[in-house]
Amino acid sequence: MRHPKNIQNKTKPEWNDADESARSNGWQGVAQSLQAQLGAETFERWFSNADLIVHENHCELVLESDTHILWVETNFISELDIAVLEVLGTALPITLTFAAEVEDREPADQAEPEIVATAVVEEKKIDLTDVIKKAGLNPEKSFDSFVVGSNCQFAHAACRAVTTGASRGYNPLFVHCPPGLGKTHLVQALGQEIIKNDPKKKVCYLTGEKFTNKYIEAVRKGTTDAFRKRYRKVDVLILDDIQFLAGKGKSQEEFFHTFNTLLETQGQIVLTSDRPASEIQTFDSRLISRFEAGLTVSIAQPDFETRAAILQTMLHSMKVSLPDEAIHFIAEKVKTNVRRLEGALVRAATHISLTKEKMSIPLLQNLLADILRQENTMRISVDRIQKEVAEHFDIRLADMTSRKRPANIARARQVAMFLSREMTSNSLNDIGDLFGGRDHGTVIHACKKIEEGLIKDEYIKGEVQFLRTKLTR
Repeated sequence: MRHPKNIQNKTKPEWNDADESARSNGWQGVAQSLQAQLGAETFERWFSNADLIVHENHCELVLESDTHILWVETNFISELDIAVLEVLGTALPITLTFAAEVEDREPADQAEPEIVATAVVEEKKIDLTDVIKKAGLNPEKSFDSFVVGSNCQFAHAACRAVTTGASRGYNPLFVHCPPGLGKTHLVQALGQEIIKNDPKKKVCYLTGEKFTNKYIEAVRKGTTDAFRKRYRKVDVLILDDIQFLAGKGKSQEEFFHTFNTLLETQGQIVLTSDRPASEIQTFDSRLISRFEAGLTVSIAQPDFETRAAILQTMLHSMKVSLPDEAIHFIAEKVKTNVRRLEGALVRAATHISLTKEKMSIPLLQNLLADILRQENTMRISVDRIQKEVAEHFDIRLADMTSRKRPANIARARQVAMFLSREMTSNSLNDIGDLFGGRDHGTVIHACKKIEEGLIKDEYIKGEVQFLRTKLTR
């Protein structure tokens, strides 16, 4: 059985002698129990490269990819609980962890290293995979595994340009799109490509949440100097989901100075967000202006051909096959989110593996019933919302985009804007445009008014809930 590299050495300080015994024997016993419960083929597919770390109060199951975590969490938690109870004699909470995160940990008694990811001195000994993981990157998220469609060509080209240093004007590079459309994959691929081109480059990838948590920890321990040295002396800093810093004044201040330092030293900054910089509320205006001074690119929802290509790429990596009609059905029905697309495919492929049943469209419809319901909910347009709200409040559809401001029209328009923000993936600016060219501030004001009404006014609460139900039928 293979285990993720270096996990045992890097976590050893957490163990006493009793723990060490449980650790050395724990996974073997748990693996045997799982194999007996699930069968050899299913175990081999999802647990062949797993490892178990037994802590004092919980267990960590270490898995090799996001896909494995998603599927195990959805389908095999009860079997895991049984296996752990059988082998360890006690019921412990189980967390699922990506292998690269465990490898990136440091022993508690060891100081945080000054550099984030760099090569060893002798070039012949360079292990690119190890360097990539130390930078916080997932080796599976490369340019080779990223499917380029019309929805992301510009974003992909910009990331490629950054890896070659073709333009200093792409600093910072700001990539935004709704969750699940591939921005994390794309910027992780960017980081990997830079390392492959020059393994001595110091690259660091982390999320906005992790940046905040590490900063809080540094303040608590009095190690802010080490924290600043760690992130201000890199060649490339990739900060994913920058919107997490919204409303966190001290973390924003720290990042502001990190940002300025990197620009002064010609370090490359790459940022992602689930919305354009101008729409991130409670964010320092100084940072927003700096984000917008570089290159901003967006990723749209993929078209049918791109979704089908993504599914084919996933199938190839999973080493399974599905009939073309099944692939086309999933690509046609699951449109809003690549992550959900992957989840649908994993569910279908695993069903075939477990049951040996021939895949058919009726079977797929049954397997993916909940996903298809979610998709139907997400594919609500602003145009439809305007029509339903206008009809419900007995006003003309044209009033939605007019400049009329009688109380009944203004309230109906606010409800429609609120539902458009809640039930579609349109940006605030796009919604404003669809309501007669209003700016995003007007949309924000409308949403706040309805949110307040939902708390204080039972009538508004009832009206909004009725419209939600009608729109999702």
